[in-house]
Formats: sequence, C-alpha cells, structure tokens
Amino acid sequence: MKSLYGKFVLASVVVLASGLILSYLIVNTVYHREMKEDNDAKHVAIAGSMAAFIEKNGSLDLDQYLKTHADAGYILYATDSEGGGTFYGGPFDDRALPPGTVGKVLSGEVYHGMRDLPAETFWSGYFANDLANTAGVPFTYDGRPHALFIRPDIGLLFSELHWLTAIMLVSMAVIGFAAVLVTAKRLIRPLTELTEATNRVAEERFTELPDIRRGDEIGQLSDSFRRMVGKLAENDLARKAFISDVSHDFQSPLQNMQGYAKLLMDPELPADRRREYAEIIREESARLSALSGQLLLLSSIDQFTELPEHCLFSVSRQLKETVRRSRWPFEEKGISVTLDVEEASVTGDRELLGKVWENLLSNAAKYTPEGGEVRITVNAGADGVTINIDDSGPGVPAGERERIFERFYRSDKARSAGGGTGLGLSIAREVVELHGGRLTAGDSPSGGAGFTVFLPEKTQD
Repeated sequence: MKSLYGKFVLASVVVLASGLILSYLIVNTVYHREMKEDNDAKHVAIAGSMAAFIEKNGSLDLDQYLKTHADAGYILYATDSEGGGTFYGGPFDDRALPPGTVGKVLSGEVYHGMRDLPAETFWSGYFANDLANTAGVPFTYDGRPHALFIRPDIGLLFSELHWLTAIMLVSMAVIGFAAVLVTAKRLIRPLTELTEATNRVAEERFTELPDIRRGDEIGQLSDSFRRMVGKLAENDLARKAFISDVSHDFQSPLQNMQGYAKLLMDPELPADRRREYAEIIREESARLSALSGQLLLLSSIDQFTELPEHCLFSVSRQLKETVRRSRWPFEEKGISVTLDVEEASVTGDRELLGKVWENLLSNAAKYTPEGGEVRITVNAGADGVTINIDDSGPGVPAGERERIFERFYRSDKARSAGGGTGLGLSIAREVVELHGGRLTAGDSPSGGAGFTVFLPEKTQD
C-alpha cells in the first residue's frame, strides 16, 4: 500500500482498533482494581437480605420466593445439608463450585465468589454466568441450615442492552470508517493535485496550477508551491533569455570573423583593405575572448555562497593601480581622470573587487565622449567605504537604472554604441553584493552616469 491515501486509511483503522483494545484493557483494569470487590459486596448484601427475610418469615414458601427473585433477574442456587440443591432462573454456564464451598457456607461462612474469582478479562469476570462467580450466604429454613448462591442473570437483564450496545458499536465503526475515508480523501486530494502539478512543472509546464485555498498547513504548502513555481518560471525565462543572448553574442562576432576571413582569401584584395579586415577580425576575437572570460567569471560567482578569500587591503591603492593600468583608453579619447581618494581599507576578495573597478572604469571610458571627464572619489565613513565613479557621458535614463545590471541588458543606443558584452555591470553588482555591499546607478554632477559602490566593514589604515 504505497499511496498516501491508503496509508492514511490504514493508519486510521489501526488507531481506531488500537483505541478499542486499549479502552477494553483500561476498563478491565479498572473493574479488577476498583469495581470487582464492590460488585461482590453489593450482591453479598442482596443475598444476605434475602436470607434474613426467609429466616424472619418461617412460614414462607421458599420455592415460590426464590422463583420470584429469579423472575426479577437473578440466577439462584439453594441447597441444604442433605444436598438437595435446586436451581432457579436462567441456566448457569458452569455449575461447579470450589471444593468444600457448600459445606463452608452451611457452617455459617459467606462465599465471595465474585471477589475471589481468579483475575480474568472484564468480560469473562463480570458477565460469566458460572456458579463459582456468585455470592453465597447461609440461612436457616424449616429448622435446617441452607446455603443460597445468587448472581444477576446477565442475559435477562442486559439482553436489550447487548443489542443496543452492539448496534451502537457497529454504527460507530461504520460511521467512523466512512468519516475516515471521506476525511482522508479530502485531505489527500490537494496533495494529489500538487503532485500532478509538480510533474507538470518537471516538464517545464508552469501553468494549470491548483487553486487550493485553505487556512491550514496544506494551504500554506500550496501558497509556497505557487510562489516557487512562479520563481521557477521566471528563472526558466531568464535561462532561456540568457542562452539566447549568449548565442547571439557569440554568433555575431563569429559570423563577422568568418565573413572577413573569406574576404581576406581574395588574392587581389588591396593591402589597406586587408589590414582593415584583419583588424576587424582581431577586434571580434578580442570581444569573444572578453565575453568568454566574463561568462566564466559569472559562472564562478554564481557558485559562491561566501567569499573565496578574506583579507584586509587598501581599496584606495587598488583603485589607483586600476586607473594606472587602464589609462590608455582614457588618453586615447582625451578624457581627464580626476582622483579624490581618502585612504581606506576593506576586508574582502582583492581579485573579485578588482574586477568591479575594471568593469566600472571600462564602462566610464566607453561611454564618455572625447574630451570628457571621469571623476573617482573614495570616502571612508563610520559604517563603510563609499566609492563614486562619475562620467560626463549621456547618462542612464531613470527607468533603466536597475535594468542595466541585468545580464546582457544594454541601455539605449547612446550607451550601447561601444559594443560591450552586457555582462560587466551584472558582474560588478554580484561581486559587491557578495561582499555585503551595494552598487547603484544615478546621475553624476556633470549630467552623465554616476555609479556608487558601498562596502561595509571598513577599517581605516
């Protein structure tokens, strides 16, 4: 039985059966420890009252008197010293008494058969119509000692009760089992729907989600499932878009390189055209190399759950060194670079943060027009270090200042004319966030683009 529905039904039946058995055992224990002796004392008192009445009324018709009590719901056995015993009422299932019992009662002892019956189950102890399971008292009639043994006639007293109890128990069992089936079906149905929906999600079908609205844990599970599927659908779209963008960004330079390579095979091609085509091939190969490197870096960053390296270093000196190494694209366009850098250190991965400065400076050099200006500032605050890189380029529209950090996203034509990979800003933000910081885009004082990096856990040198 592998289904949850079957397991639930089986578990419910086992629980019900176990409950009945446990209840029976509890009742049995209570009867033997608390009720058995009281039950015996009660019937000894009744038997004693009957014996006293017989002795008080010497002219009493003993046989008729005992038959009357038998009709009232008792099973009786009366005997004398001569062994002339008579049974009244319903039959005893077992007419045997412990040896010597009759003699002891005739001699004046009281027989506590109900109390002293060996410990058995409640059913066999209370309901057993055995002569040994009686209360026995002595009495004198017609000048001779007699012994009277009585017990209630369970079959007569509880005949209707037996049937009513049986009907009640059967009804409870049937109704309870039916309720278990219905409840189990109601509880399991949402899980079945979620399982079917999970199978559809596994096939990348993110629609036809079950609409389960409940206030319990299953409802919470359904809500969590729907949020998860929504996130998976977004990730699936992002993955497909990512693959499409990567394919496009690789395909375009490859096609250019193939086309210009074919043109270079023309033996009559002029030397100046040959150099031009070769330069285009070189630029496209460099673009492919940069794209491959950035994709590898992104793949590495995606696998990081924490920084691969933690060390304290001067972010101010690192920025100055990065500007010195990246000087040539600024000088080529006549862009002035201004540094206003306080001495500050951060704890983090030196190599990864170096990629942030390289990408931001490359972005500034690419989009700043000839003769423009790039300004770099570093401010050490009480809660961290703030780095600003501002350019005098066309800037970033307010509606795109978050989207430019998406992978392969490029802003309008003014800021995408440089032919970049569309990964630099995405890499920069992911690295900064991996350090617990923030990277945001805004306006520079000159009207261009301004990028602000905040890194916490600053330590002054």
